[in-house]
Amino acid sequence: MGQKVNPHGLRVGIIKDWDSKWYAEGDFADYLVEDYKIRDYLKRNLYAAGISKIEIERSAGRVRATVFTSKPGIIIGKSGKDIEKTKAVLQRKTGKNIDIEIRQIKRPDLDAQLVAENIAQQLENRVSFRRAMKSAMQRTIKNGAKGIKASVSGRLGGADIARREFYWRVPSLFRP
Repeated sequence: MGQKVNPHGLRVGIIKDWDSKWYAEGDFADYLVEDYKIRDYLKRNLYAAGISKIEIERSAGRVRATVFTSKPGIIIGKSGKDIEKTKAVLQRKTGKNIDIEIRQIKRPDLDAQLVAENIAQQLENRVSFRRAMKSAMQRTIKNGAKGIKASVSGRLGGADIARREFYWRVPSLFRP
């Protein structure tokens, strides 16, 4: 099997920034596990909010998690009750003071993570995989993307043999 490298690691410092911003001499492994637990809890329990990414910063016993979401109202809840519950649960899990900052993604159709989760959601609801992919790609191109490539794999359409299909689309250069 080949040696695969995550593309995010190649892009850090050039077009992307770190997802975690902290420094640790001896507590590195503990912080790493804690970051994973925080991200896992937020992503799992707030899946309906359309979370794209979670950035974590640490300083002097405080942890600040910035959640980038397409639907901030679901996370905040009525008069901020849901976010306070989430903070309390995370503080019990980690034993540290956690601040949660929410940033809205203005154009969710241009975020790759959210487009992929949208396609996956449609597949779970038994929509045809071709229709799900092509409609998501069309919306993305219509919102101003320079191009999109999407791939699905597995037992597509309930077939006995698994396969992989991908489509790509670049906006037409000759449209008025």
